[in-house]
Amino acid sequence: MARIQRLRKRGYGEKLGPGWRFVRTVLYRPFVTLFRLEYRHIERIPQQGPVIVVLNHVSHVDPFLAAAFLLDAARTPLFLAKESIFEVPVIGPAMRWMGHIPVRRGTTDARQSLAAAVAALERGGAIVLHPEGTVTRDPDGWPMNGKTGAARLVALVPDVPVVPVTQWGVQEQFDLYRKKIKLIPRPRHVISVGEPIDLSAFRDRDPRPQMLREMTDVIMRRLRADLAELRGVPAPEGDLYRWTRRGESPGDAA
Repeated sequence: MARIQRLRKRGYGEKLGPGWRFVRTVLYRPFVTLFRLEYRHIERIPQQGPVIVVLNHVSHVDPFLAAAFLLDAARTPLFLAKESIFEVPVIGPAMRWMGHIPVRRGTTDARQSLAAAVAALERGGAIVLHPEGTVTRDPDGWPMNGKTGAARLVALVPDVPVVPVTQWGVQEQFDLYRKKIKLIPRPRHVISVGEPIDLSAFRDRDPRPQMLREMTDVIMRRLRADLAELRGVPAPEGDLYRWTRRGESPGDAA
């Protein structure tokens, strides 16, 4: 049986607005019953105050499971997500209603997205990012090279903790790239929280592209190491898997 420790209870954790209460009741609660979820170290998510949560990305459905996890951790997750998701009927308006922040990569609008994220953190919010920007294309499911959006945000708010969250399992039965959807038996999905990432070495450095890439590499290697522990296998050695979209520069920062 899945082991779920829910920290959210009356008078504890962040309060949910009407949009989040509605979505949690009509979407997340029914949706998560399709999966066998297991949470590890949920208590490592700060119960209050600003936090940046970085996750690996293994399936198109894992953002929903990660959001449900953070709701159970008594936080209200605000995702920084690519703008195209906000253009999907029903889903896009719902995401805007809940306060999620769209990102248009490679444009000046990306700076506005970071400014909105900083404002949310200044209000004590929980910003959530998938630094890879897409479901991993690594053949073995490991975190691949990341975009520098998370590093750019950290550089703007160096005192905010960066908490790594790794997840594994649902991709074995739910993989849209391979056109594989199998909900029986219920997919097992484990979500584990690591200790905050130490990024103090970058605190006083000028946030130039090279520094941002170095910080991003530290974040992604930490996610890879934590995922290896979760999977119970050695982490790969060497460089992170590198993948770029067609027509996109390998150095695209957002």
